Amino acid sequence: MGPADRVLTPKGAATRRRIVEGAAAQIRRRGLASTTLDDIVAATSTSKGQLFHYFPDGREQLLLAVAEHEADQVIADQEPHLSRLASWADWEAWRSAVVERYRAQGVHCPLGVLLTELRGSSPGAMLVTEHLLRRWQQSLEAGITGMRQAGLMPYDIVPGDVAATLIAAIQGGVVILLSTGEIGHLEKALVTILGLLRSA
Repeated sequence: MGPADRVLTPKGAATRRRIVEGAAAQIRRRGLASTTLDDIVAATSTSKGQLFHYFPDGREQLLLAVAEHEADQVIADQEPHLSRLASWADWEAWRSAVVERYRAQGVHCPLGVLLTELRGSSPGAMLVTEHLLRRWQQSLEAGITGMRQAGLMPYDIVPGDVAATLIAAIQGGVVILLSTGEIGHLEKALVTILGLLRSA
């Protein structure tokens, strides 16, 4: 049983978490190409020995852990709103939370890291991104289905299609945000989609 397979002590789990969170923060700020293992060691107050203890396969294993961390963060940033989309007030609260979170994060956001930095770093990171999108779409679908059953959204809409459209709008808005620093496209896209659903 190797270091990556055994159950960690609370102290070991905290150290591993600190390495992953520190690596994620460095990649958000500096970009993947400009972030070295030495940068991560310095930022997390650990040693290379500790880093390779928790990630014996090196950089790719660490980047996969960062991808998993960032994917979890994308979902966590939308809670508790994402799990309770049962009224129009809930949807507006979710939309506001999404916009304000990306406004605060600017170009340093988990979704941006997954879309532009980590996705091509390893096959595993791409699978993590795909899993994130599936989890996200399922949560939105559940809310849309409940709204449709309650007569608050048109019954002839396809929940999966609407959920996919919302995610595509957010992703497109994030790409523009990363390119220009402007969040207006993201905000207007969500307001327009929800407005069309509400008035249908």
